[in-house]
Amino acid sequence: MNYTELYEKWLNDARLNAEAKAELAGIKDNNEEIEYRFGAELEFGTAGMRGIIGYGTNMMNVYTVRRATQGLAEFIKTLGEEAMERGVAISYDTRLKSDEFAKATAEVLAANNIKAHLFGDVHPVPMLSFAVRCLNTVAGVMVTASHNPKQYNGYKVYGADGAQMSPEDTETVVGFIKKTEDYLGIPSPSAEQIKKFIKPIPPKVDKKYYKELKKLTLSKKAVKTCGKDLKLVYTPVHGSGYIPVTTILKKIGINATVVEEQTKKDTNFSTVEVPNPEFKQTLAMGIALANRIGATVVFGTDPDSDRLGVAVKNGAGEFEALSGNQVGILLLDYILTRLKDEGQLPANAAVVKSFVTTGMAKPICRQFGVELFEVPVGFKFIGEKIKLWEKNHANTFVFGFEESCGYLRGTHARDKDAVVASMLCAEMVCYYTSINKTVYQRLNEIYDTYGYVLDCNISIPFKGLNAMKDMNAVVDGLKENPVKKFDIYDVATVRDYSKNIKTDVATGTTSPIGSPLTNCVYYELENGSFICVRPSGTEPKLKIYFSVKAHHKADAEAALEKMQAAVKELIKA
Repeated sequence: MNYTELYEKWLNDARLNAEAKAELAGIKDNNEEIEYRFGAELEFGTAGMRGIIGYGTNMMNVYTVRRATQGLAEFIKTLGEEAMERGVAISYDTRLKSDEFAKATAEVLAANNIKAHLFGDVHPVPMLSFAVRCLNTVAGVMVTASHNPKQYNGYKVYGADGAQMSPEDTETVVGFIKKTEDYLGIPSPSAEQIKKFIKPIPPKVDKKYYKELKKLTLSKKAVKTCGKDLKLVYTPVHGSGYIPVTTILKKIGINATVVEEQTKKDTNFSTVEVPNPEFKQTLAMGIALANRIGATVVFGTDPDSDRLGVAVKNGAGEFEALSGNQVGILLLDYILTRLKDEGQLPANAAVVKSFVTTGMAKPICRQFGVELFEVPVGFKFIGEKIKLWEKNHANTFVFGFEESCGYLRGTHARDKDAVVASMLCAEMVCYYTSINKTVYQRLNEIYDTYGYVLDCNISIPFKGLNAMKDMNAVVDGLKENPVKKFDIYDVATVRDYSKNIKTDVATGTTSPIGSPLTNCVYYELENGSFICVRPSGTEPKLKIYFSVKAHHKADAEAALEKMQAAVKELIKA
């Protein structure tokens, strides 16, 4: 069946709801729009599915959500009655239709006699991850599109360990999803099934979560001294972080001034262009408030509160948005320093980062005698390390982070946790305030100690139904045509993560990387810098990462400009 026939089939199906019928009727003369909506199916990968909200097989809507959930239900049923009884924890954020999609998820599970534990209001990713573990469910579902623009929503599936579902289990679920061809024919639960299988998640789960976070504080004395009078600005950017972040700060005794206009659950995120706190413009209202009250730090969380963005006042008295890498090294340095000062740094302490995250983590960990592990992009791989060490006790997890503003201290959750990161960020401000120092000053001290590293990434958007295929073709082309230098910078080794092979450019010798497979090319340069090219797993964007090592910022910026030009020429961007 071609896309026009599929469109007509949906439009003329009596089971289609009125909203969908009106929306689809409105595009009857727009062949390009019909092809986009029905020319493909929304891809379900290890990060779940994510797409533009609207009706069609390639869009986020109640029918694609119900179909995905039916696939998940079929998978759970293969695990037996005990798994069905343990059920699935479900949460959602403040995005358009998130509550509707969460309810639809619960109903499909109930129709399959699988227990659905549903939060009664918005809760962030880390609290969903915690709920999976706290309630001992067999899986979890988070309805969110993270930091994407308002037009998007998504559906993330978690395993029993609280981390995003493993690639192996995801593949099985996808197999079940594909068997369901009738999007509109997913069974609905009876009144009896709704009553028996859909259960509200009790408030005690929230209380246990906050209790776990309080155990992770590192500077109680500094908080007691400075917390109540702290000038710190926080914005939830209309997302699910508002209640949990302000609650944990209050519980540990830290005052934060909140951007009131951005505490509202606004599905349009009307005060920002995009709800990504990584961008300075997203924190603009917080920065304006900080300037009015004399604060030196602003931080914000995204809609599902798994990412933390930070802006600090620099030496010139102006606010500067820190990158995810900069916040990561600040938190890494702070956590290791405080653990060491308090005599609590484990002998087998370990830090985990994605391989595209800053190269500066290596010298910091080396200074503290802490082992650093690198994993592919995706916090589930950090979660896998935690799970492994809980079993074999080879290492003790102390911190994990990704350059995309994702951080985790503690093992209460197995995904990025902007709530605990917000708590640590606020506590870090208290600590430096107590010793007459600013966060910005500490950042520059880190550069003075370990050398300057400039980290950044660029995204090249791809469009159309073949976007993912086209992006992967670019990466495949790089693997087929070996690169020995970028401008004046020689390549030392090349990592091909799709084959798990690392090649020494000078000798041609190869060795295994020891990492899960992913389509990615990583160039280690002679001077300790790196360049990495990979397709995004959540958006139609080719991502290129640069970590540039130099003596000074100006030297790094000059080198970065040359590297970026060389890469763009190579891939003809």
